[in-house]
Amino acid sequence: MTLNTILLQAAQGSGSGMMTLLMFLAIVVIFYFFMIRPQSKQRKEMQKKRDAMKAGDKVVTAGGIHGRVREISENTLIMEIDKGVEIRVNRDSVYPYEEPVKKGEKKAEKK
Repeated sequence: MTLNTILLQAAQGSGSGMMTLLMFLAIVVIFYFFMIRPQSKQRKEMQKKRDAMKAGDKVVTAGGIHGRVREISENTLIMEIDKGVEIRVNRDSVYPYEEPVKKGEKKAEKK
């Protein structure tokens, strides 16, 4: 082997390391825009809905219990699930109730 072939092979090898780094960065960027960003956006939207809850709103717990908000405190809320039956639940496990969309109807658009 001559010195020229050795130098040419070394030059080709260093380029592949840079290409590997670029591919890794591209995967991280794609992962961020398709997985992390939408999830954080959805989490912020849900937090806004929870902050906007007030007494009388229909809610559903993470366990599937339906009821109405009676009282709201800093971290918990009291919800009435039947007449005279109230439970205290963590605010993070409660979601605003949204009416299911029937077949053939369009979902109401946000304003």
